[in-house]
Amino acid sequence: MSDWIDIGALGDIPQRGARVVKTPLGCVAVFRTILDEVFALDNACPHKGGPLAEGIVHGSSVTCPLHNWVFSLETGQAQGADDGGVATYPARIDAGRVYLDANFLQMRAAE
Repeated sequence: MSDWIDIGALGDIPQRGARVVKTPLGCVAVFRTILDEVFALDNACPHKGGPLAEGIVHGSSVTCPLHNWVFSLETGQAQGADDGGVATYPARIDAGRVYLDANFLQMRAAE
């Protein structure tokens, strides 16, 4: 069974926005859609290292603020690019709190 880390209230992440979360087990960008879904991805775009948490969230995608690469929040795959993608991490909401899966975060070094 997974161990879940409480990273804060859903309301701490703006709709169509993101927050970078640093934990003892890793560092990720956590996105909130207009429908109050949450997704967690690596924060750095593989193209030029752009900070995805500063990108524009639209639907279930985020656009990198540097060069407009679009990534699926669900899969991490770049859309319209031959290759590229970012790692995704399980995230969930429970009683208005956002949780990340600690087992997946252990694979990520803190930045």
